[in-house]
Amino acid sequence: QVQFVESGGALVQPGGSLRLSCAASGFTFSTNAMSWYRQAPGKERELVAGISITGVRTNYADSVKGRFIISRDNVKNTVSLQMNNLKPEDTAAYYCNAGYTMAVYSYWGQGTQVTVSS
Repeated sequence: QVQFVESGGALVQPGGSLRLSCAASGFTFSTNAMSWYRQAPGKERELVAGISITGVRTNYADSVKGRFIISRDNVKNTVSLQMNNLKPEDTAAYYCNAGYTMAVYSYWGQGTQVTVSS
């Protein structure tokens, strides 16, 4: 079955950096766009970034443009999110899913918690 295992979240100070990773399985990774989402307490889950099948095309939420970089490895079936210059408003649980701008699967992994605080 479809599985997403996110990792790399942590407590970090404002201005710091983190790299999140997601290991995907149960579907053909190399023929699916992938994306990262986040959900803060009391808020709906929102799209953070998407990457095309080959990695040539990417898209980002306005709030993270210029700070976050999404990438993928079609050999290891992983998608990563490099997060730089983190801000308190980036605090959320981060999830990955297949799809470029919309989640393909209704299943979600456990997510990885990112907390930005001094």
